[in-house]
Amino acid sequence: MFSTELDSELGNKYGYFSQDGREFIITDPRTPRPWFNYIWNGRYAGLISHTGGGFSFLDSPRDNRLTRMRYNCLPWDRPGRYVLVKDVASGEYWSLSWAPTIDRPYDLYECHHGQGYTRIITEINQIRGEITYFVPTDNDAEVWRVRLTNLSDRPRQLEIYSFTELLMGNALNDLINQPNDKHFTDIHFDQTKQALIATRRYWVLNKKVSVAQPNIDWQYRLYFTQTLPVKGFDGSLDTFIGRWRSEANPESVETGVMHNTEITAGDPIVALQSELELAAGNTKDFAVILGVTPKSEPIEPLNDLGLIDQKFTQLTDRWDQYLSQVQIDTPDPKFNLMLNVWNQYQAAVTFDMARNAGYYHGGLLFGTGMRDQFQDILGVVMVEPQRVRSRLLNALQYQFADGSTLHNFFKLTGTGEKTNHSDTPLWVPFGIVEYLKETGDFSILAETVPYHDAGAGTVYEHLIMALDYVASQLSDRGMPKIMNGDWNDTLDHIGTQGKGETIWGAFFWGYILKISLELIEAQGDRENLNRFQTIYQKLGQTVNELCWDGDWYVRAFRDNGAVIGSDDHQQGKIFLNAQSWAVISGLAPKERADRALAACHKYLAKPNGMQIVYPAYRQIDDSIGLISRCVPGKKENGAIFNHASSWFVLAALLNDQVELGWEIYQRMMPLNSAQNIDRYEVEPYVYAEYLTSPEHPTDGQASHSWLTGTAVWMLRVGIGHIIGFRTGLDGIYIDPHVPADWPGFRARRSFRGKVLDLTVHNPKHKNSGVKTMLINGQLIEGNFIDPGDYAESQLAIEVELG
Repeated sequence: MFSTELDSELGNKYGYFSQDGREFIITDPRTPRPWFNYIWNGRYAGLISHTGGGFSFLDSPRDNRLTRMRYNCLPWDRPGRYVLVKDVASGEYWSLSWAPTIDRPYDLYECHHGQGYTRIITEINQIRGEITYFVPTDNDAEVWRVRLTNLSDRPRQLEIYSFTELLMGNALNDLINQPNDKHFTDIHFDQTKQALIATRRYWVLNKKVSVAQPNIDWQYRLYFTQTLPVKGFDGSLDTFIGRWRSEANPESVETGVMHNTEITAGDPIVALQSELELAAGNTKDFAVILGVTPKSEPIEPLNDLGLIDQKFTQLTDRWDQYLSQVQIDTPDPKFNLMLNVWNQYQAAVTFDMARNAGYYHGGLLFGTGMRDQFQDILGVVMVEPQRVRSRLLNALQYQFADGSTLHNFFKLTGTGEKTNHSDTPLWVPFGIVEYLKETGDFSILAETVPYHDAGAGTVYEHLIMALDYVASQLSDRGMPKIMNGDWNDTLDHIGTQGKGETIWGAFFWGYILKISLELIEAQGDRENLNRFQTIYQKLGQTVNELCWDGDWYVRAFRDNGAVIGSDDHQQGKIFLNAQSWAVISGLAPKERADRALAACHKYLAKPNGMQIVYPAYRQIDDSIGLISRCVPGKKENGAIFNHASSWFVLAALLNDQVELGWEIYQRMMPLNSAQNIDRYEVEPYVYAEYLTSPEHPTDGQASHSWLTGTAVWMLRVGIGHIIGFRTGLDGIYIDPHVPADWPGFRARRSFRGKVLDLTVHNPKHKNSGVKTMLINGQLIEGNFIDPGDYAESQLAIEVELG
């Protein structure tokens, strides 16, 4: 693995990156917003803030939430996973995660967010506490690993209180029907296992507000235990916290009296009390474990400290291996840090969380989006192709026999919503082709997957059906109808009568046709090849005849033919996505591509990235949609929308405007866009969905961090088009697009069983173009590599640009 050693600590007033880049270390807990991390293993997952806040779930954050986090809560991230320490002699008590006892005078606070774990270190009252939260790779449980050190010169008698608030079941139902829902809870203490055992006798598996009463048993039991002997416990939130109190001052902690409550109704909590004595200078290790198991299986608590430490080592080894598959060493340390660590890590999070389990995406309503699922494979497929293969096959079950799809789905219930967004079916072929380009696993095309309504088809047939469906939804002029919206969900009133057209959708349709045609040809499917080639060629002619506005492409046409996104308009003159995808699709002639991107740079380029539309809508126009009701300068109404910005970077690189693409890529990186951290507010180590643009007084404020398609697109643009590992169905192309002032760089990635070790020289300071390429010392023609042509497991590739 290449070193990501940083010349100096990169960070801000609240924290910094560790020298190896693998941790972001927060040193002031009073951050502008909660800064989160994720602990998960693919089934059991938790969102954890820098103060121990957040929630946990198994498989589904809506249908199988395990612990609570209150929405719109003050403080922001309550409740959480807390371990409170009490000094028996003085009666003082405090939290090892700072919250909820935030009024205490802590001498030291550090939160280390790493890959799959968060470690919080505090010093107060001469007690040093370290608490490490993680989820083992092979256990449906979370561990709070604790180390306490007595920094004083006298022995200390301490009491330990560990607790978290439970939910167990449907999180939406808990939010809207909690007074009734809490009558189905069982919590008791198992003396043999020294654990609180919690379950629920009732499970709601729908999101409707209805008087209909499901009669379903929640199928799991939770256990909560710790490796210290248990002195007392409580299962009742009311009893443990007490009247008119909060997590910050539980009555049981203050009095030292636990009530040993076992409940069959009420608000559930799991709270344990233990005692320990620490001699002067001594250290004590223990762990708190919250686990879940099916009711049909015995409870076997993970309560051996040595085994727990082995589990943590397995976790860190897993991330060492994960991140080793792609590594770069360029002249830009921020670029290296993002691509080597945090961009890869964020992409892994989005793959498992979709837009469905975060602080800004609460996991209550939307489930997993089809377009999100088929985009989010872009990051993980480089490292875990088998997981991606399984995920693709599962998602294809939500396609109908006519080629349309659900817009979003819920994994546990197998249900979802069909919203008739025009672009959603096209992400099916997008994901399949991207999987094939990475893996070369053409066997997946023969796998049979049922349709959501009736019948079944091979994966290849699913792909063709998606193309057929969109072809059946074209307007009389041959362009895709926008229907209830496209990727921009807020353009939802343009085609309510079924005639409105999406121009971004036309270019996206063109791109999907282009990448699918290559696959169709490789399959020898001449009939579909000829048919879709004709559609692609006709689409290019039509869109260029009807949609060019003089300096850029328009965005859409209303049902009545009126245009959206023209220079004649006072608001919504130019939309970013139509210009980017005109280039990405290959449908824009070079002269128009140049002019469209120049117009984007003139009107849309801002210090933090690209504005999605300019000017923002300031007057309500219901003939367009929700976009005009959004606050000007935020979200789809004129924000710096990072997902769309990443597509502009790709378009600039494909159009050989490398310096422009690199300039915007740099602006977007959180280490640059978050320089004014008190305005930016959210985590500075991952991409946010958007930043407020200069069209609003809060210019530069970011929101909706972590769960954004920006993560995978910035990762793949960086690896595939800047570094130049560009995958194809038949192999890989070495095709860097770099700043001219780079003298060269090194990069390594795994691809189809080979390790590609790339060294690029740039003596003439070019942006792109491979002049010569050697593989294992042998000069080859061109820049294409078929890994199957080489017996060696590692290929040393040396390239000179020119």
